[in-house]
Amino acid sequence: MGISNTHLFLSLVQIFILCLLCFMAKVEASNQKLSGFYVFGDSTVDPGNNNYIKTPFRSNFPPYGRDFSNQVPTGRFTNGRLATDYIASYVGLKKDVLPPYLDPNLRIEELMTGVSFASAGSGFDPLTPSMTNVIPIEKQLEYLRECRKRLEDALGKRRIENHVKNAVFFLSAGTNDFVLNYFAIPARRKSYSILAYQQFLIQHVREFIQDLLAEGARKIAISGVPPMGCLPFMITLNSPNAFFQRDCINKYSSIARDYNLLLQHELHAMQLQLNMSTPDAKIYYVDIYKPIADMIQMRKRFGFDEVDSGCCGSGYIEASILCNKLSNVCVDPSKYVFWDSIHPTEKTYHNIFLASLSTIDFIVNN
Repeated sequence: MGISNTHLFLSLVQIFILCLLCFMAKVEASNQKLSGFYVFGDSTVDPGNNNYIKTPFRSNFPPYGRDFSNQVPTGRFTNGRLATDYIASYVGLKKDVLPPYLDPNLRIEELMTGVSFASAGSGFDPLTPSMTNVIPIEKQLEYLRECRKRLEDALGKRRIENHVKNAVFFLSAGTNDFVLNYFAIPARRKSYSILAYQQFLIQHVREFIQDLLAEGARKIAISGVPPMGCLPFMITLNSPNAFFQRDCINKYSSIARDYNLLLQHELHAMQLQLNMSTPDAKIYYVDIYKPIADMIQMRKRFGFDEVDSGCCGSGYIEASILCNKLSNVCVDPSKYVFWDSIHPTEKTYHNIFLASLSTIDFIVNN
C-alpha cells in the first residue's frame, strides 16, 4: 500500500472512530434522558425511611427482606425490591435500588440520581400519618426542599434548576387513608360521605402537585390505589366467614375504582390548565389497580397459587411487627401475590413494573 493510500486509510479510520464515538454519545444520552427520580408516599414506595424515625410501623427485621441477596431487611414492607427500585434501575439512574432519603450515609451523587422520601403508613389525609407517627406527605415535600438545598450548595443553583426540570417526581399514596383511617375509625366517616372523602383526598393531591410545580418539577407521575377489597387484611375484617370465604370484597374495590376515576379526571383537568400556563409540565397517571386485579383474577397465568392471603404468618392479619422472625413463612413467596396481609411480594411489584413499562417509556421520552 502506497503512502498516499495509507494516509487515506488512516483518515477513513479516524472518521469512522469519530462517527462511532458520536453515535455512542447519542445512545448514552438517549439512555439518560432523566436526571433523577424522586418518590413520595407510603409503604408501597418506602425503602426504609421509617427506620430513622420513632414509629412502631417498621419492617427492618426478619422475615422482611429475606429475598435480598444478603437477606438483610431494609425497611421495605416486602421480601425484596419495590416497583420503584425496578423503575430506577430500568431508566439507568440506579444500579439496583432506590435509597431512603433519611439514610445518613447518602452521598451527593446518590441524592442527584434520586431518593425516596416516602414513609410507610402515610397518606394524603393529615390524620392518617398522625395515627402511627410517620412522615406526612407535607413533611416529605419539606425533605425535597432540604435535599434541593444540599444539591444547590454542592453544585450550584442553576445546575440544580435544570436538574429538577429533567427529573421525575412520583407519588404513591391513598390506600392508608381508606384502609387504616376512613374504614377503620369513625372520625372521618362522621364528617365525610365516601364521595366527599375521595374529593378531600384529591384536593390534597392537587395541592401537592402545585407545590411540586412551584419547586420547578416538570414531570410528575401519580399512581392510583389498588383493589382494596382484595387485600387479605380487608378480606379478613369484612368477610362473613374469613376462614372459608376469602373472595375480594367488591364494596371496597369499587370505592378504589371510583377514586381512581376521580383522580384521573382531576389530573386531566390540571394538565389542560398547565397546557396554557406551563406547557412543558406534564402530569401522568400510573395504574396499579388493573395489574394487581389481573394477577388475582388470572393467578395461574402469572404463576401464583395464593391470592387471598399473605406469605407471612397466617397471611390473614399480620403486617409490620406482627410479621416477625417468629412467624411461619411460606416456602416460595413467588407463588403469593401478597407478602403480608397488606403488602405485595417482590414478584408482584415486578409485575406491576412490567405492566407500567409503556407508561414509564412515555414519561421518559416526553
